[in-house]
Amino acid sequence: MHIAEGYLPPLHAAAWGVAAAPFVIHGARAVVRQVREEPDTKLLLGAAGAFSFVLSALKIPSVTGSCSHPTGTGLGAVLFRPPVMALLGTIVLFFQAVLLAHGGLTTLGANVFSMAIIGPWVAYGVYRLTRRLGGGLGLGVFLAAALGDLATYCVTSVQLALAFPDAASGIGGAIVKFGSIFAITQIPLAISEGLLTLLVVRLLVRISPDELRRLRILPAATPAASKEVDA
Repeated sequence: MHIAEGYLPPLHAAAWGVAAAPFVIHGARAVVRQVREEPDTKLLLGAAGAFSFVLSALKIPSVTGSCSHPTGTGLGAVLFRPPVMALLGTIVLFFQAVLLAHGGLTTLGANVFSMAIIGPWVAYGVYRLTRRLGGGLGLGVFLAAALGDLATYCVTSVQLALAFPDAASGIGGAIVKFGSIFAITQIPLAISEGLLTLLVVRLLVRISPDELRRLRILPAATPAASKEVDA
């Protein structure tokens, strides 16, 4: 759901860039702090960025000729917190715009705001709430990835509605119109992303339990930490 190059009016494009900038700057500081304090997690940090790049580069045709795609930001949000994903997501979106013509430079701020800021924060909030209510790691990861994906498409719908309100029903009607364009493909995509992210976390539990303990995803000392994903 990247907004294409030149699609937004210049004022809207600039406004979203200004809105996203503080989050990206804070994210850069968070990444530096993460690498400095936990250098052993650098490979996992790169893997989270690569996961988002690959998933969000997939383009699946929607019902009206537009395209939908997963976001892949839920994994990094759960592992490293949303500020880190603000920077990683910006890097992902920049290179997709430059190398794949997916999204654009003029709409980079809007795409960063929806996919690299709001999506990860929703994902992390859902994950923390699920765990606090007694849900297991697996359920938390699945819901985080799926609902973070859906939140991204909802924000994009609002961004488009603000730029192009419906002549008869205004911004509210435009939100419904743009949201319905993606809903049919985005809901199964969100579920698929949740399941794929869950599989990745299960793999990480088996091959990188020490890194997950450092990130406080797994308890500090658990004889059978991998069983936590089954809950």
